[in-house]
This record gives sequence, structure tokens and C-alpha cells, in this order.
Amino acid sequence: MIALLGGMLATAVLAGGVLTLAALGEVMAERVGVTNLGVEGLMALGAVVAIMAVGSTHNPWAGLLAAGLTGAVGGMVFAFGAVIMRANQVLCGLAVTFMGQGLSTALGHDYAGQPSATMFGHVAIPVLSNIPVIGPALFGQNILVIPIYVMLPLLVHFVMFRTRHGLNMRAVGENPAAADAAGIPVMAMRFGYVTLGGAMAGMAGGYLTLTYVPVWSEGMVAGRGWIALALVIFAGYRPIMVACAALLFGLITALAFVGQARNWPIDPAFLNMLPYLGTVAFIIVPVVVWHRMRRIMAAPAALAQPYYRDVR
Repeated sequence: MIALLGGMLATAVLAGGVLTLAALGEVMAERVGVTNLGVEGLMALGAVVAIMAVGSTHNPWAGLLAAGLTGAVGGMVFAFGAVIMRANQVLCGLAVTFMGQGLSTALGHDYAGQPSATMFGHVAIPVLSNIPVIGPALFGQNILVIPIYVMLPLLVHFVMFRTRHGLNMRAVGENPAAADAAGIPVMAMRFGYVTLGGAMAGMAGGYLTLTYVPVWSEGMVAGRGWIALALVIFAGYRPIMVACAALLFGLITALAFVGQARNWPIDPAFLNMLPYLGTVAFIIVPVVVWHRMRRIMAAPAALAQPYYRDVR
């Protein structure tokens, strides 16, 4: 039983890492008032570029960097349309998703089914990794686990809620006209954080093929970008809550794997649906059961609204 719980938690941590990276990037973009629905496409592009990069360099860090740079370029394309040209953010995001999925299919045609040339290894933290169940899953895990679940969320939280820059960032998302009047560069901040969010979506795709499923195949992102978008809402646009929510969804994914491995009398198709059913449940149920969640999950006031300086 202990071995089963340890295996479930280890799988959950690995599965949730993809969502944590993508969702943290989206949190920063949405905090400055921009909704990027292109996360799914950017993850697909990052996944295939990471495979291509490690095939040439045999260095997983080079693959992750290439995936991040690819995502950043995709984020810039989206930001140019949605922030600079003030086009509809939903349509721009969908266009980036379709573009990313199409490009990833074309680029990855020759790499389909081929395992990654290399991948990130595991590292064990002395003493902590010996703790039953929790130790191997959290402290004897992939080398990216601690940075993704601990360092990155804490860093984003500190910047967002404990610095003047974070205050300016949130002001842009709540009232860009007032922020502009106070001398905050609204357009530059939006463009920058959307680009950063795109880079993190690309790295999430790279994490997928260099850590979680070390092989490229068409459609392997499988809706994780959309789940990451839902996690941002469920976590109330808070970085630390995003990491916790991603781990929760990772547990749901692990439960589906365990059910299939242990031959539970449940249709495998239903088990595969669990993460997506969880997405719906964790967005709707808390609001229905606890009305205070409506305030906790409230989006920035200017989210998805283009800013026109000349009409402020």
C-alpha cells in the first residue's frame, strides 16, 4: 500500500509539473490584463522543438531553453496582435493555438515516435528523500521538480505581492488608465509579461517531452494547455495556489493510471476523462457550494480588455 501511494504521488508530481509551468506563465499574463488562449499551441511547439534541440546537442538544458525561446517568439506574435494592435484576445489566442499545433505537426513529422536523445535525470536530497511515501516523490524526483513547485511559485508570489513592481503589475490588470496616469508603462508591461508567459508555456512543452513523456507524438499535449488556463481561474490568479492546484490535478491523472494498471472495473476511456472532468468540477463546484469563492476567484477587472490611451 505504501509503495502504491508513493508511486501515485511520484506520478502526480511529474504530471503536475507541466501544468504548473504553463499556468504560472498565464497567471503573470492575466495579472496584467491579457488572456492568452494560445497556451496549448505554444506547449505543442515547445515539445517538438525540445526534441529537435536535444537530438542535435544531447543536452536537456539546451532543449528546455530552445522550447522557452520558441514559446517566447509565439508569445510575441500573440502580444503584437492582442496588445499592440488591440485585436480580440480570444481570436488571437485561438489563432496561436492552431498555428502552434499545425507547426508542431509539420516540424515533428520526422521525429514522431522517436524517443528523446536525452532527458533530465533524478536527484536525491539527503535525509529528505528517505521520508516514507513523500520523500522519494518530492525529494528523490526529477531535477526540475523542486524549482517548479517551490522556487518558481515563491519567486513569482514575492514579485507580485511584495514588491513595487508587482503592485504596478496588478494595477495594470485592474485599471490600466489609472496605472498609465501614474507613469506605469502599460503597453510595455503587457507585452513583456505575455512574452514571458509564452516562454513558460514553451518550457512546459519541453518539460513534457524531456521529463514526463520522453518521446514526441502528434497531439501529445492532449488539452493540458486548456487545463492550465482553468487552473489559473481555480487558483484565484495566485502563484502558490496554482502549484497546489496543479499537484491536485496531477493526483487525478495518477489515479487514472493506477485504475488502468490495477484493472479496476471502470471503462479506461472514463478513467482518461478524469482530468477533464476534474477541470469542470473544480471550477463549478466550489462556487456553487461556497459563495465566497466568487470573490476569491475574481479575475482582474481589466482582463481581456484592450487599452486605448487616447480615450482614457
